[in-house]
Amino acid sequence: MLKIRRILISVWDKRGLSEFAKTLAQFNVEMISTGKTATLLRRDGLIVKDVSALTSFPEILGGRVKTLHPKVFGGLLANKKHPLHMEEIKNLSIEPFDMVVVNFYPFEEKLKEKIGFEEMLEYIDVGGPSMLRAAAKNFKNVACVSSPNQYKALTEELEKNKGFLSEETLKKLAEEVFYLTKEYDSCIYSYFKGKEFLNLSLEKVAALRYGENPHQKGSLYKVINEKHLEFRKIQGKEISFNNLLDLDTAVSMVRELNEPAAAIVKHASLCGVGVDRKLSLAYRKAYLTDTLSSFGGIISLNRKVDRDSAHEIMKSEFKECIIAPGYSKEALKMFSAKKNFVVLEADIEGFYASLKSIRTTAFGCLVQDSDALTLDKSALKVVTKKKPSGRELKDLMFAWKVAKFVRSNAIVVAKNQAVLGIGGGQPSRVGAAKIALAAATRSAVLASDGFFPKEDSIKFAYRKGIRAIIQPGGSIKDKDIIKLCDALGVSMLFTGIRHFRH
Repeated sequence: MLKIRRILISVWDKRGLSEFAKTLAQFNVEMISTGKTATLLRRDGLIVKDVSALTSFPEILGGRVKTLHPKVFGGLLANKKHPLHMEEIKNLSIEPFDMVVVNFYPFEEKLKEKIGFEEMLEYIDVGGPSMLRAAAKNFKNVACVSSPNQYKALTEELEKNKGFLSEETLKKLAEEVFYLTKEYDSCIYSYFKGKEFLNLSLEKVAALRYGENPHQKGSLYKVINEKHLEFRKIQGKEISFNNLLDLDTAVSMVRELNEPAAAIVKHASLCGVGVDRKLSLAYRKAYLTDTLSSFGGIISLNRKVDRDSAHEIMKSEFKECIIAPGYSKEALKMFSAKKNFVVLEADIEGFYASLKSIRTTAFGCLVQDSDALTLDKSALKVVTKKKPSGRELKDLMFAWKVAKFVRSNAIVVAKNQAVLGIGGGQPSRVGAAKIALAAATRSAVLASDGFFPKEDSIKFAYRKGIRAIIQPGGSIKDKDIIKLCDALGVSMLFTGIRHFRH
């Protein structure tokens, strides 16, 4: 535990500072500060000593040099448990600090203002990062506070511990400093280089059994300071690299659906999706899409798993893993009979991934925004003479949402909020249509993730009983496709949105 007796304050962002300083003042803390910060604190009734009085040297070079002095850095770097350190600073009339409160000149924020190069140089902080790094190196002796966002938790701990901070807190503060200075310098480097950089700090959170294959090493990393879907494993064997890839597709799919929904994924490909008023019925629809392919697959559900749903899952053939927002006691008891069955709990509905999508290639890394665009029903455009019925429209919307998560070229056939067939990852759209329509029934609907470049898919779909189609539109053949649909009595909707998934 570290008793906070003497602190150094120098901040650009002054939000919440006075309130935090008043908390510190309750413990008779001595405060030393730089010019404008000191003025603010005095105005709020706090007793503050100027840094220049401490160093016996004024701020110079228009404020470029304020704190770069042995009486500052000696006080920050002295190890209080090292007798020689303490004897040396005593002989030099240097007093140790217990806390430094610093945040940086807003270099990144000023970039948005498009100001000139010479002016930007003035927003490169030197003293701030130097003081924080010194304190972070000496974290057992000095608390390094680098953001107003830390004040609340620190206030609570100081009040609870009567002016003391734990070593755990001191270490955490130091960790945040080193991350902050790294990001700050990366931003400056990017500006000088004149290029855009994507800096990702990846923290390893789990070693996996292996990668996609046993001869490949695999691990799970998370991007620091980004939101990821957290899950709790309730039972089952170790999660694999391929499990996580399948889970990503499965979770993303059911998040798109508002009603009780189930999805089954195998080898990162959807092999069943269903929606119903009851979760058990939704799962049964998903399973019946392709009972053969779903063997050994991943199940994702967007509602708490009840007894009936668990019963349907146990009746279906072997599944590798399940993820859902929660489970009833009866459901968990049924699943416990299969010891290797992986049962995961996660807040699927409450999670939204804002991370960019990154893929490595022989040419470099491809980076794009996540495909978070959803279809507004009011933006749909009926382009044929025949309009879809209410039931068809509902199924078309459902099929379109599913197609978003199928590999291109993607064709999805659906009826009564259940997927009947999926054709994905095919070189030709008509090839995908033939696969998807193998199990089609009359009055089913069809969704395509991209436009139709030829009439062949439409003719084939019509012969298989399709009377309603949804697609992005945008082909030079659109007029011909619409003309053909009108001749056949098929309704067609344009979304104006393409959802390729390579």
